Amino acid sequence: MRQGGRMDRFWMALTRKKRNEDDGSDSKLARVLSLLDLTGLGVGSTLGLGVYVLAGSVAYEQAGPAVVISFLVAAVASAIAALCYAEFAARVPKAGSAYIYSYVSIGEFAAFSIGWNLILEYVIGTSSVARGMSGYIDALIDNKMSNALREAMGMNVSFLSDYPDFFSFVVVLILAALLAYGVKESTLLNNIFTGVNLCVIAIVLVAGGMNSDSANWNIKPEDIPEGIDGGSGGFAPYGFAGIMAGAAKCFYGFVGFDCIATTGEEAKNPSRNIPLAIVISLVVIFLAYFGISTVLTMALPYYLQNPEAPFPHLFDQLEWYEIKWIVSIGAIFALCTSLLGAMFPLPRVLYAMSSDGIIFKKLRTVHPKTQTPVLATILAGLLAATMALLFNLHQLIDMMSIGTLLAYTIVAVSVLVLRYQEDTLLQTTEVSVTLPDVCKQMFNVDKLKEPSKLSSSIVKGGICVFAVLVCAVCGILVMADDQVSAGDPGVIITLSVLAGVMVLLIVITSFQPKESTLLTFKVPLVPVLPMLSVFFNLYLMFQLDSGTWIRFAVWVVIGYIIYFTYGIHHSVEGALAKEQAALTVNGNGHKPANKAGFDNNGFDSSHDRIVSTIPTENPRRSSKNSYTFNNE
Repeated sequence: MRQGGRMDRFWMALTRKKRNEDDGSDSKLARVLSLLDLTGLGVGSTLGLGVYVLAGSVAYEQAGPAVVISFLVAAVASAIAALCYAEFAARVPKAGSAYIYSYVSIGEFAAFSIGWNLILEYVIGTSSVARGMSGYIDALIDNKMSNALREAMGMNVSFLSDYPDFFSFVVVLILAALLAYGVKESTLLNNIFTGVNLCVIAIVLVAGGMNSDSANWNIKPEDIPEGIDGGSGGFAPYGFAGIMAGAAKCFYGFVGFDCIATTGEEAKNPSRNIPLAIVISLVVIFLAYFGISTVLTMALPYYLQNPEAPFPHLFDQLEWYEIKWIVSIGAIFALCTSLLGAMFPLPRVLYAMSSDGIIFKKLRTVHPKTQTPVLATILAGLLAATMALLFNLHQLIDMMSIGTLLAYTIVAVSVLVLRYQEDTLLQTTEVSVTLPDVCKQMFNVDKLKEPSKLSSSIVKGGICVFAVLVCAVCGILVMADDQVSAGDPGVIITLSVLAGVMVLLIVITSFQPKESTLLTFKVPLVPVLPMLSVFFNLYLMFQLDSGTWIRFAVWVVIGYIIYFTYGIHHSVEGALAKEQAALTVNGNGHKPANKAGFDNNGFDSSHDRIVSTIPTENPRRSSKNSYTFNNE
């Protein structure tokens, strides 16, 4: 019994939820970001390597002219994830993105896992863009910088870069200082860079369009020069598989919009502006990618593209050298904005997690003048700068993918959990049900209008089974690709059965009653769209190599050591739960005289009690004390 009680308490600690009772009005962070600022942040953080590198690379290696379809498929997948982000932004206008969303709907352990993944995503995203910008500038000066560093300080280590990139290191540190100085100043600069970037894209579209030839979308196999792997020619020279492989790569060209959802405590009217900014930025991003890809593949045959720097190569071939330099300068501006968008959310995720007590509390310190989390920003900058210094671009890109996709998956699952959740998130009363009750509720025979404990449990169980089936399907598609292509009967039947069960789970979920909370934005076609998002994201995760999974596992182990040795004992939710338990045991409606149940969580009575995003029993007692930080 004693062991069982200990395990019950441990499980309750892992699954305790953040109380979604605050509207964000007590935030100490400055609310200065308008709809234009948020949209500029999303566009600027996403339109980077995707425009200036990814389009030519995918056209050359995977899809040919059908790269435009690859971008369309990737845009649809990203849009579904964006809708999920937008609904959560309307529900929980707090800093932390997928971290805070999963904390509200799933529990603390899942939230820590996602927050730790987001830290990895943003660190690697910042480092990779800095390294990419360094390489682009280096290419414009005939590789003099890299050659000099390679000769002077070459690093002959297999899992590190050939040389330390001090340019990237300095660039990231400057960016960290800019963000620490003040969010308004940095977003103003981002808006300027994004405007310049869009002007350059317009110039490219006009200049490239003047040289477009639709015949380049219908090249015959016999017209492809000997010695060049041009596939079968035509619009889709590498077939459907090439389009899908290109879409998987193009998907990462849309990573970055989610940084908008992390600004809930700094946005004006976040419930309205954040969903709008996500949708507007995704439309602008897709149109830019689609136009750039069309012009690029019509102006120059796909098999003659330069995968590293396609547009300078294109205008070199056309002998339009002035346009080449305009495009090159625009690429540098674009990478600057991508760099800002990649790093902007990082200190805010650290701030949210430390405010909740599940990572070190010192990171929650907000400077009284700049109203930014200075310590979290500087530490994040140092980590990202060090990664950019030591690893090359390909290693960084490989390390970035998995955290992004897992975060998207958890957000989609969280949408389903909250949409079908019973009204009281913190209710723990047990309900006795029979098998006939479960069978009847699976198809909602009694026509319930509001979620119940049973209907909510059916949805959660269905989501778990659905995720397992998706993993099985993805594993078969990846491991047995040859058998699938050959039409092996056993494999096809297995896939058909699994797909049928997945469809049944979607149908059962759709029968369950939904909660009726009024929001400024809700995901349409629930549960179909969130479950499709889960499938897309898990499928792409299965495309990642074993090295990426190993590096990811190492990062996760480090995070769990921090959580189980520090976070689980210092969690604000855990402290408040103990305080409530002590009040209940006390039985007189007053707090215990000493530590109010905080002693087992490592809170000294002489320290400030963190209530950041969680109202206490009297949440309006003093706005001044609602965000108190211990700066010892």
